[in-house]
Amino acid sequence: MKCLVCGKVIDTASADSKTGETAFGAKEVDPAKGTRQFHDGEWYYFDTLACRTKFMVAPQRYLTGKA
Repeated sequence: MKCLVCGKVIDTASADSKTGETAFGAKEVDPAKGTRQFHDGEWYYFDTLACRTKFMVAPQRYLTGKA
């Protein structure tokens, strides 16, 4: 899968792999291996937190291919 923002290939298994748990039992992941964001009923994957932030600011820009 490719990052919607920069186009870098992402290993979704690594991005989803559990590295620990929060005090309340939520799954922790390593953002250096990729990250994801749930938007409009779908998960989208990003190679960095910076790319995910750019997407969150203007998701339609990246979803319509006008990035």
